[in-house]
Amino acid sequence: MPGRGVTGDPGTMILAIIIGCEIGFWVLLGLGLASRYLWGMRRLSTVLLVSVPLLDVVLLTAAVIDMRGGAEAAWHHGLAAAYLGYSIVFGHRTVKWADATFAHRFAGGPAPWKPPAGGMARARYEWGIWLRIVIAYGITCVLLSGLIRIVDDPSRTAALTAFMGSLLKIPLIAVLWPVSYTLFPKKSPKEVPGDRDGGEKVTSDSSA
Repeated sequence: MPGRGVTGDPGTMILAIIIGCEIGFWVLLGLGLASRYLWGMRRLSTVLLVSVPLLDVVLLTAAVIDMRGGAEAAWHHGLAAAYLGYSIVFGHRTVKWADATFAHRFAGGPAPWKPPAGGMARARYEWGIWLRIVIAYGITCVLLSGLIRIVDDPSRTAALTAFMGSLLKIPLIAVLWPVSYTLFPKKSPKEVPGDRDGGEKVTSDSSA
């Protein structure tokens, strides 16, 4: 039936897969880190962690199949593209943070790095985060534009175009944070050596 995806309900399958991918991400990540630091199974850990990006492939494939199967685009399809954009830009960063946190808590590793508390170092950090948000938005738009082109039916893809416009609010709102830290920088703590990472660690990492 026109206007309905392979499940018979536009967007339902995609929303379920998004939820499944998010759950799968944390399950694979947790098992991968536990295998490495608790069970000493580094080979299994590598396999599990390498499998994490495959969830994005599953979601992208499902979205394309659903649309090509005759589904009318809904916000679920836009959310799928946004999820992929976020995963591409922030996924590795999230895995790296989880790895450092897990190693610190269960394997005696160093404390995870923390962003600068104040000063222009914090402003640079916030601008870096905002730039990543803009890149994630750009990737989302590229994915949605590709989906629109594949379907080639404006009557079924109007929701995707509208979603791109609505999603623009996120980088526009997010820019308030780096701007505020730039115009009104917080003072850095005077007792920097008391930080768990050490003064030199904070200075060098904050510029990354």
